[in-house]
Formats: sequence, structure tokens, C-alpha cells
Amino acid sequence: MEHRISSLFYIRKTKMTRDKLAPIYIRITVNGQRIDQSIQRYVEVTRWWAAAGRVRGNSVEARQMNVYLDTLSSKVLKLEREMVQDGQVITVESFREKWMGIQHRPRMLMEIFQQHNDQLAALIGKEFSPATLERYNTSRDHTKAFLQWKYRIDDIDIKRLNYEFVCDYEFWLKTQRNCNHNTAIKYISNFRKIINICIRRGWLQKDPFLGFKMTKHEVERDFLTEDELQTIASKDFGTERLHHVRDIFVFSCFTGLAYADVQKLKRSEVARGIDGDYWIFTSRQKTETASRIPLLPTAVDILEKYKDYPVCVNSGKALPVLSNQKMNAYLKEIADVCKIHKSLTFHIARHTFATTVTLSNGVPMESVSKMLGHKNLKTTQHYAKILDRKVSDDMKVLKEKFWG
Repeated sequence: MEHRISSLFYIRKTKMTRDKLAPIYIRITVNGQRIDQSIQRYVEVTRWWAAAGRVRGNSVEARQMNVYLDTLSSKVLKLEREMVQDGQVITVESFREKWMGIQHRPRMLMEIFQQHNDQLAALIGKEFSPATLERYNTSRDHTKAFLQWKYRIDDIDIKRLNYEFVCDYEFWLKTQRNCNHNTAIKYISNFRKIINICIRRGWLQKDPFLGFKMTKHEVERDFLTEDELQTIASKDFGTERLHHVRDIFVFSCFTGLAYADVQKLKRSEVARGIDGDYWIFTSRQKTETASRIPLLPTAVDILEKYKDYPVCVNSGKALPVLSNQKMNAYLKEIADVCKIHKSLTFHIARHTFATTVTLSNGVPMESVSKMLGHKNLKTTQHYAKILDRKVSDDMKVLKEKFWG
């Protein structure tokens, strides 16, 4: 960042001493703004050379005074040079602190990380979910463990952060924490938010992430085929517990709602839409993006089944959703009973809605994207890539065009 700095000396005749001596002041100008300070030296008005900002004459006193003034001028240049070398932004405020000898305690990474998480915690339920806080707390703990592993310290001055630090952190996540590539990048993305805070506040002049690639590897997402979905939907499990979990899972398969959105879905968010049928009018907890979803008959039937369920009546919730951990544990039982050889988790329901239920049946990608609450179409396109049937249908259109 460019800056302009200069200094000069002058006297103030309005503040004469009883001995008729005028105090000498230094004026340091930084980017057009002034710092005026008495240097605690005095001179006779007739002996002051205003144009040069020095004392006239060749007496011992005059020479000593001028040497002292030269020393102060050199100090201004020296402090400017030090700030440039340290990468500090030179403003009138920062230079005044340097000139006055005000020492700032180093800004420490883990302190800043904790302050960020404390502020995030205060906004739970307003702007963030508990899951977001948990993710940043885990990222904070990983960062602290890395500092212990790499430097044997609990905290570090942010000015020591550089490209090597980021690369070593990624290596540690993959080797010491056994994170796969995408998981490591997620933790580093959380860490990068803290770095961006430091940069925006002017605490860091150089981005440690400059040149660091944060591209995720594309992952093939699991989803249920039409036969697998039908098997689960029609299976008699013999226990109310599994029937209960199956119903909520199937509801998500036919609405595309993620676990957090099904869990918070209120009965009041289900209403008649523009076509007179039932729709869901909600917003995604993850992105706060609006979702408008026309309900298919299967989803309507499940809502009707649980409308008088005591938990739903008392809470106003649309469905009695268990904890995500329990849901996923029971879904593994369901997969075993149905002989489905996939790692069945609740999130597979969302993928199933995007692929098997909608895109595979000709629902335009723009409509699917809107129902899923995606912020851009690129996110939805990942689902289309994994559909062999979609590729096959597209090629049939091409065959008919050329070979009709």
C-alpha cells in the first residue's frame, strides 16, 4: 500500500516560556494527516531559522540542538523503514503508535479462532445451526493439535503463518488424522475463514493461502434405484421402530429434504400451493435458501399418518424425527433386512430424490435445483453426471436425429 511521509520542525510563539523561549515542535505528516508533538526543547525566537527548521549560528548550543533535530528526522525514516519491512500498513494512527513506542501484543491465531467461535455460538438459532458451531469447534481443535505436533506450542503469532504452514496442515490432516482429501479441504476451508478475518481487519498483509489449491475431488454419490426404493417402501419390518424410520426416510426420498430440514419441518410449512395441491414452503437450514416443493402422493400419505402423533401435536413438527445418529443406525438395519448392499445413510434420501425420483423421470434440472434449495445449477449438475439412464436418453435423441 502506497504512503507519503515527511517531517519538519517549527516553533510555537504562542507558548513562550517566562524566559521568552519558544518550544520546538516536530510535525510528521502521514498521507496528508499530521502528528504534532513537542520535543521538549526551547530556543530564542530570533535564533530560529523557520525556512530550514533549524537553529541559526555556529555556537556549541546551536550545533548540539541541530544534531538532535537531525537525529529525530532520522528516527522518522528509520521507523518508516521498519514498518515497511514488517509488512505493516502505514497510516497516521499506526505511525503515531510506532513513534510513541506503543507496543501491541502479537495477534495469536487460536485466540482469534476462539473469538470467532464464541461469536458464532451467540448466533445459534439466528444465523447458524449447532452443527455449524460443532464443525468450527472441531476445526479449532484440529488446528491446535497441529500446532502441538509441528511446533510444540499452543498458539502462534498470525504473522508466522505462510504457504508452508498451510501445506503442512493439509499433510497433517491426511496423515495424522487420516482425513480423505475432501474432508481435509473442508477443515482447511474453515481455517481459511479465520485467515480471511485477519486479512480484512488489516492484521495480515499477505495471504498464506496464495497459490494453495483447494479443489475437492469429485465423489460419486450413492442413491437408491427405483427397485431399491420400492423394496424399502413396501417392506414389513415387524417393528414399529424400523417402520417409523423407514417412513421418514422415504418422505425425504420424495421431497429431497436433508435431515436437518426434515427435523425442523413444521406442520405450518405444509400448505396448498398455486395448483391447489399440498406444497412444502421452507428454507434450507444449511444455506438459508428458500425451498418450494410440491408434495407427491407418497409424501402426503406419510404426513397424514403422523399428523396425530403425540410428539408432532405437542411440538408442531410435521414428523417425529429421531436424532441423526439413531436414524443412520436404524437405516443400516433396514438395508440389511432389505438386502441392499449400500452404506445407507439419511442423506442418500436427498440424492435419491435428485436422481431416481426427479431427473430420471424427466423433471427439468432447473426445477430440481429449485426444490433442492441449491444456490446455483452447477451443484445440481453433479447428480445428472451419475445417471446412466440420463446419458442413454440423451443419446437416443441424438440417434433419432441422425438415423430417425
